[in-house]
Amino acid sequence: ELANPTAEAPGKGYIVPNVDLPPLCSSRFRPGPPGEQAQAASQFIADVIESSEVIKTEDLCIDRGKLCWVLYCDIMCLDYDGNILDACIIALLAALKNTQLPEVVVNKETPSPEVDLEKRQRLHIHKHPVGASFCVFDDSILIVDPTAEEESLSTAHLTVVTDEEDRLCSVHKPGGTPLSGEKLQECINRATTRQREIHKLIDKVLDSVKTSQ
Repeated sequence: ELANPTAEAPGKGYIVPNVDLPPLCSSRFRPGPPGEQAQAASQFIADVIESSEVIKTEDLCIDRGKLCWVLYCDIMCLDYDGNILDACIIALLAALKNTQLPEVVVNKETPSPEVDLEKRQRLHIHKHPVGASFCVFDDSILIVDPTAEEESLSTAHLTVVTDEEDRLCSVHKPGGTPLSGEKLQECINRATTRQREIHKLIDKVLDSVKTSQ
C-alpha cells in the first residue's frame, strides 16, 4: 500500500514481514495472538531483509518525504514439520521476485497519487539470501533441515543465511549448547552450497510461471 515515509528516513519505504503459525498447521499452536515462535520468526525475517539487502528500501520511495510503498509480507504456514525459518526465507524471496508494483505519479496540482495499474514494474532484487538450518545432537552431530521431532530432541538450533556472493548475512542461534569454530564453519560451508541450489530452483519455478502466463 501507499504511505508516508518516516521523518527519520524520508527517502525510504518499508517492508513489514509477518509469520503466521495458525492451529491449522500443527496442534502445537493455539488460536489467539501470535505466539513466541511466530513473533521470533517475524523478527528474524525482518533482520534478514535488512542485513541481506535483498531489496533496497530506497527503491520503494516514490516522492521523497511524501510518498512511499509499504510491502506487507504475510507468510502463513499450512503444515508445520520443523525448519520454519528456511521455508519462510524461500517463500519471501520467491514472492519478492514475483512482485510487480504499478506505476505511481504524484500530481503537482493536487498532491494526490495517481496509480496506473496498466504499467507495472518488477522489484529490483539486489541479493538472494537463502537460509540453511541445522540441529545439534550430543553437542557434535549436525542434522540439516530438521523435522519437528528432530528439533524437539536436539540440544541446539542454528540457522545460517548466505547470498549468491557467499556473503554471510545472518547467523541465528537461540541458546542451546555451544558450537566449536570448526562445526560453525562446516555449517557456513553447507549453507553456501545450499544457497546456489535453492537459488536455481526458485528461478526455475518463476521461469515456468512466466512461461505459463
